[in-house]
Amino acid sequence: MAAAAPTRVKVHVFLKPGVLDVQGKAVENALHGLGWAGVANARVGKLIEFDLDGADDPATEAKKMCERLLANTVIESYRIEAA
Repeated sequence: MAAAAPTRVKVHVFLKPGVLDVQGKAVENALHGLGWAGVANARVGKLIEFDLDGADDPATEAKKMCERLLANTVIESYRIEAA
């Protein structure tokens, strides 16, 4: 029996609604200055991507990682993709 291939995990982390996103506002203002006046509510986040080997449930393991290290759950939310 062949070993299972590692699972590719993507974790998207963003500030929660209501938390001031200074970077997002700066991007929005810069885009306005460059002529894209229709841009609104820009948010800047981070993407953490990794291969996870040996996990029975990669999404559950990634959630544990988010709760302990990858996201500050007081001010950030996250979304996990495991494929």
